[in-house]
Formats: sequence, structure tokens, C-alpha cells
Amino acid sequence: MTTAWTPDQPIVSIKDVHKSFGPIEVLKGVSLDVRKGEVICIIGPSGSGKSTLLRCINALVPINQGSIKVEGQEVHDPALDKLELRKKVGMVFQSYNLFPHKTALENVMMAPVHVLKRPKEEVEAQARRLIKKVRLEGKEDAYPGELSGGQQQRVAIARSLAMNPDIMLFDEVTAALDPETVKEVLVTIRELAEEGMTCVLVTHEMGFAREIGDHIYFTDRGIIVEHGPPATFFTSASDPRTRAFLSQIL
Repeated sequence: MTTAWTPDQPIVSIKDVHKSFGPIEVLKGVSLDVRKGEVICIIGPSGSGKSTLLRCINALVPINQGSIKVEGQEVHDPALDKLELRKKVGMVFQSYNLFPHKTALENVMMAPVHVLKRPKEEVEAQARRLIKKVRLEGKEDAYPGELSGGQQQRVAIARSLAMNPDIMLFDEVTAALDPETVKEVLVTIRELAEEGMTCVLVTHEMGFAREIGDHIYFTDRGIIVEHGPPATFFTSASDPRTRAFLSQIL
């Protein structure tokens, strides 16, 4: 079902979503809205359902119950064109998932050329702009194996942006990186947010979440325990589970 979506409505609307893997219920009735241009940060202990929720938004994982709408389109409608959804919703994973036998430039160009069937020259010009945008000018012809983890992750971000998405999902994109390369990836995400890209981040980087997030959601054992703007969330969390989690990591 598609309704005429307008920007005054949430760009992503998640209502009472349940997801189980076999007998294990990973999401137990999660609801949250994301408005256009917002940066939403989802934090919480490992295994609390954060990454699964992102994968559900992108229809990589089916839900058992509830509703997820992106721009008014029900994501788990059997008639949904998943390709159309993934043009709108870019996703960057913890593992960079780059093609090792393709250069940085080729990795960024692949989807627009092969999936969107856009002209190669036009795509190459855009890919070069995106590689410059993520500060990798001069690395166009490098293969993933010749790049640091942080550089590979920035190629992965450029690759997602090449599809011209309306929303970007970031799933713990700095978790596998060395501390010194974390910063360069976070700078790239910050710039996207400042340009008005709608972003949903699952992250362990609390300082970054506090600085960049418009709204913080804390999940534990498949539910949203507490949420709020960073100014109040980090200083006056009310739920003991949130306070215990923050005390361990801040």
C-alpha cells in the first residue's frame, strides 16, 4: 500500500515491530519515527536487536508482526519492489562488503551502472565526486586490499551515496576500525548529517551520538527502554537499565 507521502510525515515510521529468529524474539514491539533530515542514534548492549531493526527497515530481514513504512510505502508488503526501496534507503555495514577485485572507483560505480542502468560516463563523474567527498581523492584506482579499514568504510559510504538515497542506515560502521580511523569515518557521517541527509545509526560511539544525534534510542532485549534528545538523554536518563548501560561506557 502506498499513500501519497509528504515531508511533514515521518520518512520512516516503525509501529509495534516484532521479529523472531526461531524461538528467540529479537524485537518485541518496537515503535519509532524518523523525520526527514533527522539523525537518529540507536544504542544499547550487544544482542538488543539494534542491527536487526536496521535490516528490517531495508527489507533484508522480514518482520513477524507490525508495520514499517518508508515514505508511506509498507516495507513488508509482499508486492513491494525491494530494488525501489533500496534505491531510497542506503545501508553501510560493519564489514565493508566491497568487491575485492574491483577498484574503489569501480566499487562506487557498480550499482548505478548495473542496477540503475545509468550511463557510464555520468556515473563515473558522480563516483569521482563522491570519492572526493569522502576524502579519498587519489585512491580511485586502489583495490580494497590496498586501503585501510577506515578508507574501505568510506568507499562503502560513497558506494551507498551513489544510489542517491533519501535515507542512510549505518550499522556499527566503526566497530571494526582502529581508533585513529574511526574519526575519519565519523567526520564523513557528520558532514552528511550537516547537509541534511536523514541518518539512522546504530553506534557504540557515545560522544558522537551525543554530538550528532537529534534523538537517541536505547534498546535492551528487544524493546526501546528510553529515548530522548541527547541533552536530556545522557544527563538525566530515568530508567535504571539506561543508567547502568551509560555508566559502563561513559
